[in-house]
Parts: sequence; C-alpha cells; structure tokens
Amino acid sequence: MTQNKKTDRQPLEYYLSLKYPISIYPEEEGYTVTLPDLPGCMTQGETLEECVVNIEEAREIWIETVYASAKKDIPLPSRNI
Repeated sequence: MTQNKKTDRQPLEYYLSLKYPISIYPEEEGYTVTLPDLPGCMTQGETLEECVVNIEEAREIWIETVYASAKKDIPLPSRNI
C-alpha cells in the first residue's frame, strides 16, 4: 500500500521556521540575494540590512505560495546554519 504524500506534509509553521542558506551577489548598486534551495526565490536591496529584510519576506511568500498550491514539495534546507 502506498502512502499519500499529503499525510507526510508538515504544518505551514514548520516550513516557515526553517533557516535556509543565503547567497549574496554584489551589484554595481546594491546586492542580489537568493535562496538556492528555493528555486526562483530572490530579491534585491541597496544595503545588506535591506537585503536581509527583503529575503525574509520573499522566503515567507515563496513557502506560503508553494504550500497553498500543494503542487510541489517544499525543499528542506541543504545544510544547517
């Protein structure tokens, strides 16, 4: 008997509590920031402080969107940070 993947899914709060590694790329004016474990999750900012705030918001929106769609699994962080 196969197990339904949806029964293995954790509550949304679990995924929102995970800490993902961040990649920061300096640009001519500011920075681009990505979360490599979450495909397409990226943002920009003029300062590192702004980038931290922006990527946190982008991460939450990415996870909430994927969780609500139930079409894809939310990847776990590739390493503990």
